[in-house]
Amino acid sequence: MGKPTGFLEFARSDVGHRAVADRVKDFDELGIPLTPDQLHRQAARCMDCGVPFCHGVGCPVVNRIPEFNDLVYQGRWREAAEMLHSTNNFPEITGRICPAPCEAACTLSINSEPVTIKHIELQIVERAFAEGWVKPRLPRRWSDKRVAVIGSGPGGLAAAQQLARTGHHVTVFEKDEKPGGLLRYGIPDFKLDKRIIDRRLDQMRLEGVEFQTGVVVGEDISARYLGRTFDAVCLTMGAGRPRDLGAAGRNLEGVHFAMEFLSQRNRINSGELPTDDRDNIIVKDKIVVVIGGGDTGSDCVGTANRLGAREVHQFEILPQPPEARPSDTPWPSWPRIMRTSSSHEEGCRRRWAVTTKSLSGSGERVESLTGCEVQWRQGPSGWEMRELPETEFTMKVDVVLLAMGFVHVVHRGLVDALGLTLDGRGNVTTDPDGATSREGVFAAGDTSSGASLVVRAIYAGRQAAEGIDRWLRR
Repeated sequence: MGKPTGFLEFARSDVGHRAVADRVKDFDELGIPLTPDQLHRQAARCMDCGVPFCHGVGCPVVNRIPEFNDLVYQGRWREAAEMLHSTNNFPEITGRICPAPCEAACTLSINSEPVTIKHIELQIVERAFAEGWVKPRLPRRWSDKRVAVIGSGPGGLAAAQQLARTGHHVTVFEKDEKPGGLLRYGIPDFKLDKRIIDRRLDQMRLEGVEFQTGVVVGEDISARYLGRTFDAVCLTMGAGRPRDLGAAGRNLEGVHFAMEFLSQRNRINSGELPTDDRDNIIVKDKIVVVIGGGDTGSDCVGTANRLGAREVHQFEILPQPPEARPSDTPWPSWPRIMRTSSSHEEGCRRRWAVTTKSLSGSGERVESLTGCEVQWRQGPSGWEMRELPETEFTMKVDVVLLAMGFVHVVHRGLVDALGLTLDGRGNVTTDPDGATSREGVFAAGDTSSGASLVVRAIYAGRQAAEGIDRWLRR
C-alpha cells in the first residue's frame, strides 16, 4: 500500500496548531491541515504489511485504512472518499475527535512513528465536501415501516442514516434544541466547529430523516405513544448519568458537573443562551480545579483558559502514566502512556494520584479544597487505593468542575417506563443485533455499552440499524 519504501523515506508529519497566544482568544478550531504534498508523503508511509492491524484491531468502525491510504497516494481522492464512507458515516467528526486507536495499532508503531491515519481520513472527507461529492443517498424504494430513534448523538445519527438509506421512515427525537447530542453540546467548538455537524444533518434531512427537537421522550411523549406510532424504536440516549463526587461540601455553590460547564459555553457560542445570563458559570479571574484527567477534563481546561481563568488545575486519581509504552499495554493495544492535549499546552497545573477529601466555604460557596496523595497496589480483589500519610493539602478554589466520567444511561423516564433489563453496571442489555428485552425496542452506543468512544458509538449505531432492518423485514 502506498509506496513500498515510503516508511523508510519519509518521517511522520504531525498536524500543527495555531499559536497558543492566538487560539486562547477564541473558540475557532485550532488545527492547521497538512498540505497536499505532505499528505501524499504521509500516505506513502503506509506499509504493505501482511496483516493490517490498524484496520482489524485498531479501528472500531473497521475502516479500510490501507486501501484509502493507497488511493490518496495515487491521487484517487474520490474513490478514497467512497471507500471511507462505506464504513464510517461521519469521518469529518472522527477525523477531528477520535483518539486514533488505529495509529496505536499501526505496524510502524512497533518501533517507529505511525502513519497519520486520522488526519488523512479528515482530509479525504473535507475534500469530498469541497468537491461536492457528498450527496444524499436515497433508497431505491421506501418501505411502510416507521422507526423512532431516541437521541441524536453519534450512535443515533448513524442508526438513523443507515435506516433511512435502507428505505424506512425515520424520526429522531432529541431533548435539546438542536440535534447532535454531546457532539454539539459537550465537545468544545475549538475541537469541533458545529457547522460540521449541521453540514451532515442537511444531507440526512434530504435523505428523509425527520428531526424533532426539544422533546423529552418519556415525559413529553410516552413509551406507549412510541409503541402505537412506530414499528421499531432505537434507544441511543448515551450514558447521561455523570459520576458524582462523594466528598463533603459537594453541594456548595461553584461545584458543577463538567457537562453543565461545557454545554453552557457551547450554547452561548451558538447564541442559544445570552452571555450575561445570571446562571452562567463564571470562571474569569477565578481559580478552577478540574477533577478528572480524561478528555472531558481536558476540554474543561481549554474552555476555562479561553474564558480567562486565573489558574487552572487538573487532578487525576490514577498514577501518572509513563512516557513510553509499558509492557502491560503492548502493541497493538491502546498504550497506557502520558498524553498532553492542546488544552494542557495552553496552561494547566496537573497532578496525578490525588483524591479530593472535602470542599469547604465560609458561606454557601466553595472556597477551598482539601485533598491528599494516594497509592495504588494490586490486592487480592484487584487494584486497591490507600491514602498516603502526611500528604494532605488544602488550596483556595473558586470553581470546581467534576469530569470523572459517566456511569450509565439515565433510567428515570423512558428506560424505566419500558421496563428494560439492565446489566450489572446499569446499561441496557442487548443481543448482538441490538435488541433489548422488549420486543421491537433496540439500543446502541453508550446506552448499552456504557461511556465509550464516538467511533464505537457510530459502529454500534450501524450494527443496530442492520438488526432493526432484519427484524422489520422478517
